[in-house]
Formats: sequence, structure tokens, C-alpha cells
Amino acid sequence: MAENNELKEIATQLRQPEGEKGMEIAEMMHQTNIGMTLHAIVRLELSGNEKVLELGHGNGAHVQELLMDSPALLYFGLDISQLMHDEAKRLNQAYIESERAFFYMYDGLKVPFDDNYFDKIFTVNTIYFWSDPPGLLAELHRVLKPGGRLNITYAQKAFMQQLPFTKFHFELYDDERMMKLAGSSAFRVHSSEDRKEEVKTKTGDWVERKFTTICLIKDF
Repeated sequence: MAENNELKEIATQLRQPEGEKGMEIAEMMHQTNIGMTLHAIVRLELSGNEKVLELGHGNGAHVQELLMDSPALLYFGLDISQLMHDEAKRLNQAYIESERAFFYMYDGLKVPFDDNYFDKIFTVNTIYFWSDPPGLLAELHRVLKPGGRLNITYAQKAFMQQLPFTKFHFELYDDERMMKLAGSSAFRVHSSEDRKEEVKTKTGDWVERKFTTICLIKDF
């Protein structure tokens, strides 16, 4: 029972970090997810003075690298965690002051921006926690400009189901399930790319993780 409670706590913190434990989890997430995050960003093919939205930015420690590589880019971050919102603002204060980074809270359902606002959108390791995947995809389609792309990066179900905490509060995806979700949306599937990497899990074990970035295009 005690072990289950600890695993539930890890799962809850991964979804929405809070308190001192949440800060520890956030830093661990940044370290273990940076490979996936950079993969999602590279496959956005960013250029010029585009507006890019990230859904679920965590502590935002990666934002500086993104903005340094693209000097004219404008970054917008959305998160459901007040702690992560505050920490991302703290770590990126200089970019906030120069009006190149903007951070907002949201409820996980409605994206608080106008239609056709963003050139690119990406999200990493959040889809397991979406309460209404079709509804949120429709929202992301709405705020994306025609011709824009959405990259969703996720670890494969076969890997995730080996982690003891994913039996709590996680919805796991493989290619078949992801393609079915994408196919039911207004997006067109542009591409899907798999990668493997060695990572240290939240419970301290080293494992090989297979992850995927699926690229979706808004044609209209």
C-alpha cells in the first residue's frame, strides 16, 4: 500500500507538479525529457519571426536554448501547473522583459488565444494526461495558422507500461492509437519519426526509451 501511494504521488506530480516535491520532479523531467524536447523542436523546422506555442513547458529550462537558436522567434508557453508557470517565468525573466517569451496558465481544455495565431505548436510528454484529446486537438487546430504544424512527442506504450507509476493517471499511446486520434481530427498527418535513447527513470533505473514525434499539418 505504501509503495502504491508513493507511485500515485509520482504520477500526480508528473501530471501537475506542486510544492517542494514538484520542484524536484520538474528538474528531473527537464533532464530526462530534453532529448525528446529537442527532437520535437528540430522537427518544427522553425524559421524567421514565427510564433511558437508549447503546451506543458515544465520548468522552462529549455526555452533559452530555443530562443538563442532563433533570434526572431516569439515563444508562448501554456501549463496547468502554477508552480511550473512561476518557475518558467523565473528562469526566463530576461526573455519576458524583452517580450520574446510569454507564459500563461490554462485549464487543459481551452487554449486562450485567437484563431490562426501560431505558426508552430509542440508538446512533449503531455498527451498521457489530456482529459479530452479530440477537444484539445480541435483547440490546437483552431489557434494554428493554415499551413502550420503541430508536433506531438510521446514515449511509446511498450516502454511506458514498464514504469510502475504509469498505471496511475496515465493514458498510454502506441502508433495505432495515435494515428487513430490524429485521423479523427482536422489535421493531416505529415510524418512520424521514432527515436531511442538511454534515460534514467523517475525511480532511478536506466532503461532504453523509444519515443515518437508525430507531425500534424493544418491545411485549412
